[in-house]
Amino acid sequence: MADTFFFTPSRRLTVADLVKLTGAKLLNPEFSNTVINTLSSVESAREGSLVFIENQKLSDALLGSSAVAVFCTSDIAFKVPETIAILVTSTPQRDFAQVGRVLFPASVRPIPWFGQKGISPHAHIHSSAKLGNDVCVEAGAVIAKNVEVGSGTLISSTAVIGENCRIGRDCYIAPKVTVQYSLIGDRVYIYPGVCIGQDGFGYVKSAVGVEKIPHLGRVIIQDGVEIGANTTIDRGTFDDTIIGEGSKIDNLVQIAHNVKIGRYCLIAAQCGIAGSTFIGDMSQLGEVLELRIILQ
Repeated sequence: MADTFFFTPSRRLTVADLVKLTGAKLLNPEFSNTVINTLSSVESAREGSLVFIENQKLSDALLGSSAVAVFCTSDIAFKVPETIAILVTSTPQRDFAQVGRVLFPASVRPIPWFGQKGISPHAHIHSSAKLGNDVCVEAGAVIAKNVEVGSGTLISSTAVIGENCRIGRDCYIAPKVTVQYSLIGDRVYIYPGVCIGQDGFGYVKSAVGVEKIPHLGRVIIQDGVEIGANTTIDRGTFDDTIIGEGSKIDNLVQIAHNVKIGRYCLIAAQCGIAGSTFIGDMSQLGEVLELRIILQ
């Protein structure tokens, strides 16, 4: 269940509100005014909890549960106790998540830790940088020469944005993030410790040992991408490293130079993607995977 010490509901929601929000069918209208004040797993439900179930095994756990409402499919609804508001939908988890984004928006769209708006006087911003409307830059952030940041973006404390980079609208750049040689689209969320745009692992052997290959490419991150904590994305050698629109990358992923990742891909933690790999749209990569092939 959501700990109210960290996650406070943003508004009051009733079961009737859930119907309007998701289009789910409420089987018993008598529950329309029931108030939802938290989200829970079936096992940890308390008074005011909304839960979801997608298989009949979990429906048994609702017996004696304190949950007040449940999203479920029509084939499970008959097993839910009549003391609980039953919201029938073909997509229980998706509707549950949609309610969560409304009830706890800060859980998916981070807010400034100090509640400030605008630019902290303790941020370090080059005079040539261009910041859009409603940009928030926290204390200790560094924004270098000729950077452009779109409206509504949050640059957190200790984040570093290298010169000439572009960051789009409504982005989130978390603490300890470094961005260089990169063009970043709108609504991109980059979580703590991510490093983007450093040179790749490119060397050539010579008579005197091993010599560095210059990396003159960029990183292109398209709209709606999310990048988990401590992931690294190297810039291209001569071509660009590209992360396609809507792709979601977990924590601790290494993406090497010249990699091309398609749209709406899901990449789990500890994947290592070797240089010049191409991954097609809608691909899913499991955890602890080393990838050196082309996926289409």
